[in-house]
Amino acid sequence: MGAISVAIGEAQQPAIPSATLTLAQAKEYALRNNPRIKSADFTTGATASVVKEARAAYFPTVSAVATGVDAEHSTILAAGNIQTSSLYTRFASGIAVSQLVTDFGRTSSLTKSADLRRQAQSSRGQAVREQVILQIAQAYFQALGGEAARTAAQAAVTNREATLRQIRALAENSMRSTLDVRFAEVALSQAQLDLYQADNLASEAQADLSAAMGLDHAETFTLTDEQSPAALTADPASLIHDAQMKRPELVSLTLTRDAARRYAQAEGRLKLPAVSLLGVAGAIPAGDPRLPDKYSAAGVNINIPILNGGLFSARHAEAEQRAAAAENDVQALSVQIAREVRVAWLEANTAARRMDVTTRLAAEANEALRLAQTRYDAGLGSIVELSQAQFNQTSAEIQNATARYDYLNRRVALDYATGEMQ
Repeated sequence: MGAISVAIGEAQQPAIPSATLTLAQAKEYALRNNPRIKSADFTTGATASVVKEARAAYFPTVSAVATGVDAEHSTILAAGNIQTSSLYTRFASGIAVSQLVTDFGRTSSLTKSADLRRQAQSSRGQAVREQVILQIAQAYFQALGGEAARTAAQAAVTNREATLRQIRALAENSMRSTLDVRFAEVALSQAQLDLYQADNLASEAQADLSAAMGLDHAETFTLTDEQSPAALTADPASLIHDAQMKRPELVSLTLTRDAARRYAQAEGRLKLPAVSLLGVAGAIPAGDPRLPDKYSAAGVNINIPILNGGLFSARHAEAEQRAAAAENDVQALSVQIAREVRVAWLEANTAARRMDVTTRLAAEANEALRLAQTRYDAGLGSIVELSQAQFNQTSAEIQNATARYDYLNRRVALDYATGEMQ
């Protein structure tokens, strides 16, 4: 039995994605295995059961009952009861049925409120899914950017090593000074520091990607590049309108507000009567000889609340206040979403403009380095000039390598803000 349990446990473990990973594969894996999504799904299932609980009042209640009594002969009164109650020695069993006829809409309002809360929880589950997808996409693009930065930093180290070897050879032939060698060594050390930092950031991004996918350990994936999205819209106004229609958080909060309103209606109907049908039937196989062998009865019960210390009015007032608070929560979130869309659009627009600048900057830095190297080789430039050109070229190359992935990162943030996360 133990071996079978272990085998089943191993079979239920999700398979680790392959070493080569696309963004679509990362999203699919996370949607199947991320524990936050599973938790949201279970909670949605729980709220669906609440709807059934509220709806149960529409259906008859049937109970099997059995009673055994040993009473003194001719006992007709029992303490604690105002009405006369004859007590007979007996054993009786039967069925008791109760059916609600009407409570003037209270059960209907409670059922509708529960269903709205189920829908709200379903939207919250969708919000969790979109948050996970956002984390996946951002970690994916950060990992791509980290790898691009690491490649650029590694190229810089290789170039600095070549330059240092060249200058050392010239210094050994008394064609360059020891100072030039020291400057070249400093440039190499700086490039190595840049490489270590880029390598660390790339590893952190891989760890973030593994965590977003729901893995409890870090994996190193070979990531596939993604195509650039369509150009940004000229103005975020239309995006704000779409976001306020699509964002699952706002949809969920709106449904929660509607549920609070229906619950307030239900609490207001507590003061109304409730009408039920009652019925019992059964047999008395043993007992006092004065009792018949079987029994049955049916009746109507009307429950009219009169005084209860203000309990029902207080419950209604509480529900109304909570509904009003939910209305203001919806308005506050709507304002917050509008701000998030504007900020996300501005950041994406800035990142798009930055890509053009970093491309031009990298080309200019490469040309400046070429000229500085030429001047240095001809004995017209100093080692300081060459070192500065090398530093500028490394910085420009790293910025250019990461600019596109920063833009893609900002675009997925904008997609999330507008409710367009796929």
